[in-house]
Amino acid sequence: MNKNAHFGNLTPRMQQFREELLECRPYICAERAVLATQSYKEHADKPITLKRAYTLANILQNMTIFIEPETLIAGNQASQNRSAPIFPEYAMDWVIRELDEFDKRDGDVFYITEETKRQLRDIYPFWQHNTLLSRGLAAMPAQSKVFYDLGIIKAEGNLTSGDAHIAVDYASVLRGGLASYEERTRACMEKLDLTQVADLKKLYFYQAILIVIDAVRGFARRYADLAEAQAQTADDARKAELLEMARILRKVPYEPAETMREAVQSMWLIHLILQIESNGHSLSYGRMDQFLYPYYAADLESGRITEDEACELLTNLWLKTF
Repeated sequence: MNKNAHFGNLTPRMQQFREELLECRPYICAERAVLATQSYKEHADKPITLKRAYTLANILQNMTIFIEPETLIAGNQASQNRSAPIFPEYAMDWVIRELDEFDKRDGDVFYITEETKRQLRDIYPFWQHNTLLSRGLAAMPAQSKVFYDLGIIKAEGNLTSGDAHIAVDYASVLRGGLASYEERTRACMEKLDLTQVADLKKLYFYQAILIVIDAVRGFARRYADLAEAQAQTADDARKAELLEMARILRKVPYEPAETMREAVQSMWLIHLILQIESNGHSLSYGRMDQFLYPYYAADLESGRITEDEACELLTNLWLKTF
């Protein structure tokens, strides 16, 4: 049976995008690790909630961004496709041990340049006895640590991974945009009694939310600026796509999505940033068929999108997720 009998064929541009992704050589990327280290040093005196917010903001403001020639959706996790960022705040010992082994693995092979090795070795001293793994192991009771040392119990999976095994409430983000969260946060801040310790802790959390929302909005605008710059030298068809991409990125995810293209871009950018922030495993889109359908149906009825265009957009999303 034809393997495409049930699923159809990719459009030429998505086929090209897929082939380019598959041909990308996967590299270790030190960019996030270096930026995270900068922020942890600069904000060493801050509560951890604020420290994490400033760290994400620094990464989103300074990491390399690009827009692939075939894509309709903007957003990348590392300095090039299929590259793996490093999360030094979780663990660094194993990274340093395996610097010369990444490209010799039986599976999940990653290539690494000598410059990347140097960057990771340079930041390593800061993270010694300062990672989540080292702090977690130090807090482990001696009676339990014996079994850990013998390999009977494991802790790395819980101590070196970010938030995930969850289905994010993307429907609320699409309906209200991050602006709605900003409004709620400011309203909560106004009710705080800062003579109370519990409310002081809440203040740090609310401040962190506002820092992150501003950083996410700025991240989207960086892509909008890039799309507009690329549009200047593109042919007419691609120029129109890039200018529409820029318009969308100046709107979402801060403002509510009103079309399917806006909804998919908004959802992807939030999904991507959650990975950039903490590298959580099994982070799910949830029932995206349910919360994307109203945008699709309205666009289809109004003529803003065709079924084939919607299919290509979702294909683009799957390839970006890959």
